[in-house]
Amino acid sequence: DLTKGLGIYAGFEILEVPGITGWIDTNYKGKADATIEALKKVDFVYLHVESPDEAGHSGNYEYKLKAIEDFDKLVVGNVMEGMKQFDGYRILLMPDHPTPVALRTHTADPVPFVMFDSRDRRENAGAVYDESITERDDIVVFEEGYKLMDYFIKEL
Repeated sequence: DLTKGLGIYAGFEILEVPGITGWIDTNYKGKADATIEALKKVDFVYLHVESPDEAGHSGNYEYKLKAIEDFDKLVVGNVMEGMKQFDGYRILLMPDHPTPVALRTHTADPVPFVMFDSRDRRENAGAVYDESITERDDIVVFEEGYKLMDYFIKEL
């Protein structure tokens, strides 16, 4: 797995979670739970979920929809709930690349992302996150993707 190899190369501790398949039957909740447990010992966790990408490669709309819904409910939902035990934290959610069902391959389209800082209570509570957000004046856009992590860690 590419992301696991990058993590090893970067010196990260690799968390072993049972039931990880990279497909729509993967152990989403196990990944979320392992993330929260790890954050009790470290201050940074990179959590990768492969199923939405693989579902895009399959060309099956129902698989892609299920992968996204399960990611939202079982990963994002459980991580956000688990993070409540910590005083201050930041979360960055994003895909590594688009994989449209119609094309069944990766594209070079811009990658959407969401950043959340528990200490920053701007008036976005309950805001909808969909395609219409790109029309807002206050969104952050990176023409060079490598600048995203610096912004997330230093500027946000």
